[in-house]
Amino acid sequence: MTTITLHVPDALEEAHDETVRLIAAKLYEAGKLSLGQAAEMCDIDKADFPAVLNSFGVNYIQYTYEDVMADVARING
Repeated sequence: MTTITLHVPDALEEAHDETVRLIAAKLYEAGKLSLGQAAEMCDIDKADFPAVLNSFGVNYIQYTYEDVMADVARING
């Protein structure tokens, strides 16, 4: 895993873990990280990361309308 230095306001220093979790959740939501990668970024177990997603209003299942329609088209041949 790579380390990135991020300059944030001093007010976020006390909320370090929450800030990391928010960034990981949003990167997961954007499709930039897998569930395992996001959990690793937060230094938590993969099985515990869905609770983090929930706390930030991020859906665990990233299945879009377009995904559904593509599956329907594939099924219907």
